[in-house]
Amino acid sequence: MTLFEALRGDHDTQRTLLDLLVKTEGNSEGRDELFHKVKAELQQHAAAEERALYIPMMEHDATQEKARHSIAEHHEIDELIEALESTDYSSPGWLASAQKLQHLVTHHLDEEEQEVFQAAGRVLSDGQKQDLAGVYRQEMDDQRK
Repeated sequence: MTLFEALRGDHDTQRTLLDLLVKTEGNSEGRDELFHKVKAELQQHAAAEERALYIPMMEHDATQEKARHSIAEHHEIDELIEALESTDYSSPGWLASAQKLQHLVTHHLDEEEQEVFQAAGRVLSDGQKQDLAGVYRQEMDDQRK
């Protein structure tokens, strides 16, 4: 498995969790549980992805800018998660912010899959793509402990 296949699998999980999250209602157990799952998944993935994909991309002039842009988007996602955390689940603004989070994350994932992976694929060797999949998986395992 390559790094890109490993990342895509987790991207699909994130899309599913976000779809479910925006369908929750009010101050419910389901909303609380899903929000915490989404938060953990996004934060763990971002940390592992930065280590396995973006740090290696920063070593190449051709992919530095794309890596920086994606890391900046991770920070925007973190800020939105913090805003959601400080908003009451039953507040009308909560769902609007959750939908904004879904839109931002979906845009980010689409951009990664359509642009970033291709750019990284041009600068990383086949061996690196395999090795970095292991780095990513290990990092995700460590984060989940």
